[in-house]
Amino acid sequence: MTKPSTSPSPADFAHVKEWVFDLDNTLYPHHVNLFSQIDKNMSAFVAELLQLEPDEARALQKRYYHEHGTTLQGLMLNHGISPDAFLERAHAIDYSSLLPHPELGEAIKALPGRKFIFTNGSVPHAEAAARALGILKHFDDIFDIVAADYVPKPAGATYDKFASLHRVDTRHAAMFEDLPRNLKAPKALGMRTVLLVPRNLDDVLMERWETLSDEDDHIDYVTDDLAGFLTGVLG
Repeated sequence: MTKPSTSPSPADFAHVKEWVFDLDNTLYPHHVNLFSQIDKNMSAFVAELLQLEPDEARALQKRYYHEHGTTLQGLMLNHGISPDAFLERAHAIDYSSLLPHPELGEAIKALPGRKFIFTNGSVPHAEAAARALGILKHFDDIFDIVAADYVPKPAGATYDKFASLHRVDTRHAAMFEDLPRNLKAPKALGMRTVLLVPRNLDDVLMERWETLSDEDDHIDYVTDDLAGFLTGVLG
């Protein structure tokens, strides 16, 4: 495969008028580790729901996340739970570790066209995180797991629903994500794809399916600095 580039070419993005961003570990960097709070909350929910020991609950949570795209989808399919209580519990977190990022805000604001957050989380979570970063006002809308009828990325139907709902011409769109598998469908739809990776990647413990491999030929660019990348896109 051709390795994805790390330096953006403005010409590669000159046609883009729709900018689509994942939230967690994308709009804020991996090292902030906000998701660890969500992870603990989900494990606790599973333990209480199914009366499991903490280690068993975490193992099941991770299996559902891997097999179904979200822990929630696995719980809905296998245990018939109502999603509202789960989402409220999962996102009952402290956002104080997210600090305003004016450079990122200015870079997003300068992008031509519309900007969206497309997350497997909830709108309240996305709003809280983006507000803490000082970037919420730069987005036109948020497409969350509720809007997706609880069918998470990487399901192709969910990207189709997003594009249909917001009338996004995917041939003139770019998608920014931290999980390689979540960029397959966007690439197939004609979108420019950008993978966000942690800084000091070799020092970060990640599961195999969370990391870039030689089979990931659907990824155009890789970066560990979203603000810098977007600034480079603008030339």
